[in-house]
Amino acid sequence: MSGYEFRRFEDKYEMYELTERSTDSALTIAPERGGIVTGLRLNGQELLFLNKETFYDPQANVRGGIPVLFPICGGLENGRYEWNGHTYEMKAHGVARDEPWRVEDVHTDEQSASITVSLAGNAATLQAYPFDFELRFTYVLQNASLRIVQHYTNRSDSAMPMYAGFHPYFLAESKHISVDTDATRQLDLNDGLEKPFDGQLDLTDKKEAVLLLDAGRNDIRFQTPGGVSVRMEYGPEFRYIVFWTTPGQPYVCVEPWMAKRHELNRKQELTMIAPGASLTTELKILL
Repeated sequence: MSGYEFRRFEDKYEMYELTERSTDSALTIAPERGGIVTGLRLNGQELLFLNKETFYDPQANVRGGIPVLFPICGGLENGRYEWNGHTYEMKAHGVARDEPWRVEDVHTDEQSASITVSLAGNAATLQAYPFDFELRFTYVLQNASLRIVQHYTNRSDSAMPMYAGFHPYFLAESKHISVDTDATRQLDLNDGLEKPFDGQLDLTDKKEAVLLLDAGRNDIRFQTPGGVSVRMEYGPEFRYIVFWTTPGQPYVCVEPWMAKRHELNRKQELTMIAPGASLTTELKILL
């Protein structure tokens, strides 16, 4: 009998849960609620914060889980950008987290459990982002780790700009973070200044994000006092790691981004996908 299981249940939305019994690990995802991962347990340790009130409110941005950021990370100047002579409005972090995703496949065998979900551009997304796209993400639970294999496809007849990312809300009582990285510089959006980085962050009183700027490695490990040590590995497309929290709340967000906020305004580090082409990359979370 396989050590991997799958079940489907209702929690206002249709939920999918993958379980690895041998390591007491599990993944829960709500495809119709923006494709968001709502729970991640590895080796018996729940890693994610989730505010159920925001999750249940379809008009609210979910505070918690792992929201998908596409086609942008962060916000835009005045919530707008210009492309090919036209001005568009787009909410912070893009359109994908507000759309229902489609379940394409669920699979379990002796080696792993996985679920594949997809999102295609539609009339609503075209109002904010004038490109026909398809996202296809496969979430793989294996050996007490989560691997997210991402395919970003441009179905338009012109090059498609994007800078995607993820917004994991990790449970953390303390905002003092120790970070294992080779980054030596940080951008503190609280005062707009670049500063040296020595591997230690105190987010206690910070309302805005802090970005690591010059990391060469495609991985990071971070730990809060009294918490668990989490490692993330990611494709080279994710140039920045962003740290953010809300004062007084028990979480720290550690977010892989492909570019800084406002990049659709600056247009300096955009990832451009040719017509008919796809970008494939990965994110892995483990202890």
